[in-house]
Amino acid sequence: MKLQLIDFLIIAIYLLATVFIGLYYRNKARQDKDSYMLGGRTLPWYKLGLSDASDMFDISGTMWMVSLCFVYGMKSIWIPWLWPVFNQVFLMMYLSRWLRRSNAVTGADWLATRFGQHGPGVQASQQVVIAFALLSCFGFLAYGFVGLGKFMEIFIPWKLVQGYVPFEVAPQYVPHLYGIVFTLFAMFYSIVGGMHSIVLGDIIKYAIMTVACLVIAVIAYLNLRGHELAVPKDWFNPLFGWRLGLDWAKLIPEVNSKIARDGYSLFGIFFMMMAFKGVFASLAGPAPNYDMQKILSTRSPEEASKMSGFVSIILLPIRYSLIIGLTILGLLYYHQLNLKAPDGTIDFERILPLTINNFLPAGLAGLVLTGLLGAFMGTFSGTVNAAQAYIVSDIYLKYFNPHASTSRIISMNYLVGVVVVAIGVLLGFLAKDVNTVLQFIVSALYGGYIAANVLKWHWWRFNAMGFFVGMSTGILTALVFGVLLPTGNLLYWFPLLFAISLAGSVLGSYLAPPTEAAVLHRFYTTVRPWGFWGPVLAQVQAQHPTFQPNRNFRRNAFNVVLGIIAQLCLTILPMYLILGQHLPLAIVVVLLLVVGFILKKSWWNRLSDD
Repeated sequence: MKLQLIDFLIIAIYLLATVFIGLYYRNKARQDKDSYMLGGRTLPWYKLGLSDASDMFDISGTMWMVSLCFVYGMKSIWIPWLWPVFNQVFLMMYLSRWLRRSNAVTGADWLATRFGQHGPGVQASQQVVIAFALLSCFGFLAYGFVGLGKFMEIFIPWKLVQGYVPFEVAPQYVPHLYGIVFTLFAMFYSIVGGMHSIVLGDIIKYAIMTVACLVIAVIAYLNLRGHELAVPKDWFNPLFGWRLGLDWAKLIPEVNSKIARDGYSLFGIFFMMMAFKGVFASLAGPAPNYDMQKILSTRSPEEASKMSGFVSIILLPIRYSLIIGLTILGLLYYHQLNLKAPDGTIDFERILPLTINNFLPAGLAGLVLTGLLGAFMGTFSGTVNAAQAYIVSDIYLKYFNPHASTSRIISMNYLVGVVVVAIGVLLGFLAKDVNTVLQFIVSALYGGYIAANVLKWHWWRFNAMGFFVGMSTGILTALVFGVLLPTGNLLYWFPLLFAISLAGSVLGSYLAPPTEAAVLHRFYTTVRPWGFWGPVLAQVQAQHPTFQPNRNFRRNAFNVVLGIIAQLCLTILPMYLILGQHLPLAIVVVLLLVVGFILKKSWWNRLSDD
């Protein structure tokens, strides 16, 4: 099936709606800097949670996850720990509250609450976090751009539009042209309307995606009745041993080649590396991207925690309904799909768009396509907003024009937004595929970020110089690893990368005196972190004998474990439901209810206890 008129009308209506949203919120966004970047901190937690979940529901990631589900089956629920997805649990349980108490505007602005405004390394620490934030933002923009182009090329064959374009386009650059066209719409409403328009656009997109995901799940369920999926015997089992235990040789031999390329054959070792990296990455707190900006936009620390918890609840069941639904259709009708890329290899990232294009009826295909386009635009616009915040707040206002008027600040945001998008698009032209960009971001770049950002919460002696040296060594080492090592091997080098960055952090901390006592006292009493804060606690209690430290480490850790179990249940529940696996489904539901009951008492009822 090819797209029909009704599908194009649905897409056109959505794109026009994004333009009107941007124009509608234009004046509200121009009120002041906080209104533009953080929505004036007036938006309720559930709206920001919907928006944050919507930003995570992107085309590129969904294409990747459908390909994972097709190849690895139920074991695919573990692979997104590469991000790691369970960082949302750490945020939910305590880190979002810690972050929001700062009242900062960006991650670099937050550093002033931890290290002060003056002293050795303070300016350098802010500059290195800005550099990291911009590198990650540009990486995510390129990641989304590449996925969008590959996605749209299948639905709108170039031969249909070639006659209307007054210039020649080489076949390998057709996806990039489509990416540019849809990027312009995302750029417009995010730059003109700021955070208010981004949140509203995300909520509309989430509603569209929810309908589309549920309909696809029903279609897949009905198509599966009376049929058996041609998959290896352990495909339905989420558990694993040292080896993956999936052999596609008698079914689709090319899948075994993909497993070998991915580097997941020794799944036990891969899982341990993911978990090791994931725990430290989660302890580091949110990276300076759209997720951090949504947390800083909440009305209170308690609402920040609620928002982070809400993200998993509304994202995972809906997203995995789509993923398992498209996987089932892809497996049932695999031989009718043409997964070959132009170079002749099998491209499993094409499963999602080809399944939609071939097996969904007119109207529904347009609805799903609109939702996924909106997913791209939401992620793209949120990332652009984060990059604008860093460049305008932490570079332009700090170093070039501290007394800029509101109109000048908004104008700079417009200009910076256009430049950021242009750079992201340029990097998209240079990227090979979605997985290449993804692996670099999560395995290399974020690996260099972790050590310094764990220490900033938990060790009193860590100072701005330590942050600068640790971040610098980590990022530079990550960039070297990203160039020299094969993409699939980056994760296995994480311990060395972490050790180098940790050594740089500790060495840098002792190259300069401790942070000013007044700054440490203010941070410790306001944010109230647990960790190695003994000397600061003694000084604070000498001045305020009634002050009590945060003794909630064990409760926070207990809640994190329960939260990760609940997150896995939310992920696998729609998969068992649509596959008709009734006994595992019943076990998951009971486990989810028990964990939810405990968390109601140990987390929700005690949000203000920290």
